[in-house]
Amino acid sequence: MATKSAILDIDAQIEKLRERKKTLIVKSADRFARAATKSGLAEMEIADEEVDRIFEEIAARFRKGEKKGSGGSPASPRGQANGGAGAATEVPHDS
Repeated sequence: MATKSAILDIDAQIEKLRERKKTLIVKSADRFARAATKSGLAEMEIADEEVDRIFEEIAARFRKGEKKGSGGSPASPRGQANGGAGAATEVPHDS
């Protein structure tokens, strides 16, 4: 019987991890959606292929920063009130 309860425990852990993964994906999507809306990108007519290419370029830029080591500043400025470099200027969305 111990084996059966161990399997049930593992199944429960797997289900919790799936829920956690789903939550993290939703939070990540919300974060990028907020950034796109704030910057005005959400209002622009940009083809999905172009958006994918742009995000790949951004990811490559930050991956290069991670590979350089921990000697410098972090590649991802998390927790900064102004959202990091370049985010201090507001983009007008009146058009």
